[in-house]
Amino acid sequence: MTGFVGVDAMVRWVATNGAERLMTDMVAYLEADYRRWSSFDKVERMASHTPFGVIELMPISDPDTYAFKYVNGHPFNPGRGYQTVTAFGVLADVHNGYPVFLSEMTLLTALRTAATSAMVARRLARPDARTMAMIGAGSQAEFQALAFRGVLGVDRLRVFDVDPAATAKLVRNLTPLGFDIEVCDSAAEAAREADIVTTCTADKAAATVLSDSNVAAGMHINAIGGDCPGKTELDPAILSRGPVFVEYTPQTRIEGEIQRVAADFPVTEFWEVLTDRAPGRTSDDQVTVFDSVGFAIEDFSALRFLRDSVAGTELALEIDLVAAPDDPKDLFGLVGAPVPAL
Repeated sequence: MTGFVGVDAMVRWVATNGAERLMTDMVAYLEADYRRWSSFDKVERMASHTPFGVIELMPISDPDTYAFKYVNGHPFNPGRGYQTVTAFGVLADVHNGYPVFLSEMTLLTALRTAATSAMVARRLARPDARTMAMIGAGSQAEFQALAFRGVLGVDRLRVFDVDPAATAKLVRNLTPLGFDIEVCDSAAEAAREADIVTTCTADKAAATVLSDSNVAAGMHINAIGGDCPGKTELDPAILSRGPVFVEYTPQTRIEGEIQRVAADFPVTEFWEVLTDRAPGRTSDDQVTVFDSVGFAIEDFSALRFLRDSVAGTELALEIDLVAAPDDPKDLFGLVGAPVPAL
């Protein structure tokens, strides 16, 4: 039998434990896996692009466990009544190839993306950072806010979105949770007085939602919306303001903000910071950039965290996913001999 967490169980898991607490706790799993970076068999995600969006498979494995995530990104979906991003993921036993855990990952991806952002910002943002500008108030925004508060103590938000309904949704969801929120009329206004700027927009275009003139000394920029070829958010000049940190360089050069600069543009992979092979922030006035596109190691960590968290609870279901004949060489025996012809 294969362990399974469906949408209902995922919703109950988050509701029972609280998204902020779960993302804060998930950071420990993320850091543990990033610290053993060299033990993973890594590859860029496999993407199928269409005029409507992209469908991707994100595989990764260590010597014992294989994982993959199926995920889509269709920026025009909300106008048609669908979500922009949906996903599911699998853990499998490397030694026999059997899937051992299957989960919905639309919600789990939102949690792991925000937890990753906060994990990185804890090393790259100024220790006194408390105000975050949020450019883009879509499905990921609330998760980012809660993760940054749980991990860094950020509790003041300056928000801008081209869609007033999205902004109103964020205010409605986060105000009761104790955030101090200021709605702004532009990205430039939102970035003003911010310690951290998170950009998270959905349009599949080489856009500039944050200009170099909006970036002040000491800012940490959490750029998470650029995640496929031809899709960016930052003025390329920002990338020269300070060190740029990435997850997995080969993938980021294809999909991230650095796709708009030279192929030899220097970057630092975040695992190097965690293991003290490279510096993170080195001064209070330094500008730091996290060019995040999402990498499979984060899904691996999130799936392990979820599996361990629900183990032994009513949320951990089992499904009959893999055929298991008594004789492993007699698969046909499960369906029986054919009925003789008349």
